[in-house]
Amino acid sequence: MALSDHVSFADIQAEYGVSDKQVKTLMRQQLNEGSYKAWRRRVRRFADRRETYK
Repeated sequence: MALSDHVSFADIQAEYGVSDKQVKTLMRQQLNEGSYKAWRRRVRRFADRRETYK
């Protein structure tokens, strides 16, 4: 779910009880370093445009 551009951290927390910090930690552990950095850049870019996003 975290890789989707249409699911917010709030949605993930509501469904699975996992905080945004826990999601970021999990993503850092599971993705390659470059993939994680690209995901974080994309999340930050969307967050700047949409308040309800990650």
